[in-house]
Amino acid sequence: MGLLGQPLGYYDYLTFVALILLLGAVMGLFLFIMGLPGRIAIKRNHPHAEAVKIMGWMGFLAIVPWVHAFIWAFHDGTTVDIRRLPEDERDAVRKEIKRLGGELTEEYRDPLDLDETQKS
Repeated sequence: MGLLGQPLGYYDYLTFVALILLLGAVMGLFLFIMGLPGRIAIKRNHPHAEAVKIMGWMGFLAIVPWVHAFIWAFHDGTTVDIRRLPEDERDAVRKEIKRLGGELTEEYRDPLDLDETQKS
């Protein structure tokens, strides 16, 4: 017995398969968007990449924290921990990014490095 007392046909089963695929695609998109701030922060070598990643996952249900994490992921992160010298801070940030699975890219410009104009 099918829906409304009629037997299920080929198109009914095809509809169920289409709905399941659509649900899977929506869930995949949902998971992609939730992890987006963390992936952006890791790609940009953000010193607080792990905090951005956690806030992106945890803040998605309330939307506002997720938006904050998304904006924070694009922040340049020039804050320096005063307990460490600039070289130690740079090494700590690079070690943290590597631990999170990111790669240091050639176009990455460390905010602690001086520009050519400031060196002279």
